[in-house]
Amino acid sequence: MIAAVVNESGEIALLREGSIAWQLVKTIIENKGDGKNGMEYLFETEHLRAGKFETEDAKCLYENHLEEEAKKWIPNESYADMEETQGAIKFYADCVNNKHLPYVLAVELKETGELIGDTGVNEVEGNFNEAEIGYGICKKYSGSGYATELLKAMTEFITRTFGINILFGRVVRGNHASVRVLEKNGFEFVKEEFGAEDDPYGNGMLIYKKEYETEQE
Repeated sequence: MIAAVVNESGEIALLREGSIAWQLVKTIIENKGDGKNGMEYLFETEHLRAGKFETEDAKCLYENHLEEEAKKWIPNESYADMEETQGAIKFYADCVNNKHLPYVLAVELKETGELIGDTGVNEVEGNFNEAEIGYGICKKYSGSGYATELLKAMTEFITRTFGINILFGRVVRGNHASVRVLEKNGFEFVKEEFGAEDDPYGNGMLIYKKEYETEQE
């Protein structure tokens, strides 16, 4: 099979099936077709891709954070309405563009291009080489192992990109699923914290920690 493409000079070039150029063009087309509209990918795993939020993600992000599990364990991360969600997406995108924290990414399923979660890190006040990490996968795909897969990739990306040496995970007491995800990724329990602003029930927050030896890119 022969395919015709237009090069940067506007000239028509013919590509023979199986050639290196053919495979390159085929890969570019497939990658564009798999993902969300224009999503800029920053890293990927076996099943997931993570990248900058786009305006069209607002509806999915809003609905994902309205799910019962999300409202139960991270109620302070639910959005009041679509307007607030859109404002959050603009803020997240600006942070990614300027490469500063908080650094929040959209997570999609490779197979379908569906937005199924998000992940992010925020600074620990007064400690430039420390950060708190968060992650979430929508209920439809919970129990699939995607959260564990996502956390592993996100920690590697963030420590490499920002030169962060210590990551913390904060979990509401009783959120056993999130604890298992942290422990599978080598995080260790260090303390229990009471009276925190992000503790919705006043029962205490479980703090997990993992240290890295990294060099910033």
